[in-house]
Amino acid sequence: MEKFFSTVRGLGLKRGPQRWLGGVCGGIAAKLNVDVAFVRIAFLLFALLPGPAFVFYLTAWLLLPDQRNAIILESFLAKRSIRP
Repeated sequence: MEKFFSTVRGLGLKRGPQRWLGGVCGGIAAKLNVDVAFVRIAFLLFALLPGPAFVFYLTAWLLLPDQRNAIILESFLAKRSIRP
């Protein structure tokens, strides 16, 4: 799993500091060098499709590192593996 999370970190995409919920739109906007409002509007239009937008956002929130380079899914899996 370490290789997978290293690959995700290597993408250079992080959840952004301009967050309303999880910072996914802010991170995408920062990577694409566009205003976060455009990304949020695009996501809202994408959200009109039932299901895929929510699944995409949840997946991105779990996999994209935050500003401290921490990945939520990696932290969750690490805590679970410590238990006997």
